[in-house]
Amino acid sequence: MALKPTIYKVNLQLSDMNRHCYESVSLTVAQHPSETLTRMMVRIMVYGLNYHRDLSFTKGLSATDEPELWQVSPSGEVEHWIELGQASPERLRKGVSRAQQISLYAYGSETEIWWQKHQQAITQLPKVSVWQLPAEQLAPLEDMAQRNMDLSLMITDDTLMLSSAEHTCEVTLQQLS
Repeated sequence: MALKPTIYKVNLQLSDMNRHCYESVSLTVAQHPSETLTRMMVRIMVYGLNYHRDLSFTKGLSATDEPELWQVSPSGEVEHWIELGQASPERLRKGVSRAQQISLYAYGSETEIWWQKHQQAITQLPKVSVWQLPAEQLAPLEDMAQRNMDLSLMITDDTLMLSSAEHTCEVTLQQLS
């Protein structure tokens, strides 16, 4: 019998000073059985960072032909393809062929090694932006995860501050390309 995802309910208060976007969003987030709590929380942060009314979570780890998040226009065009982790250039090429904009948010303890290996191939792809979320700054995310969460995300310049009633996590985005 296959394991089922764990469902999380999130009330996200978004204050994006860069885009002057102030929203209150209710999300239902499915944590894949093989997904860590940190990865799921990174998905929530990246959702807030890229918030748009047409942005949605996809099947994620359960699908090889979809990113983690995407913004699809009412006409069905993929406007923004968003990947997490240490995606291969081949995976990003799928996004380049299907979307107007591709963003990758790389994180993990070996991101620098991955970037050295794939930098040349990825930077040659059009429409691709790569950002790094420092692994050591993501440690508090796991403690924030609860089945029902009230979170606040404030974005100023390249700093993301995710807060719950008991915890705060500050992450500085670093653009790689």
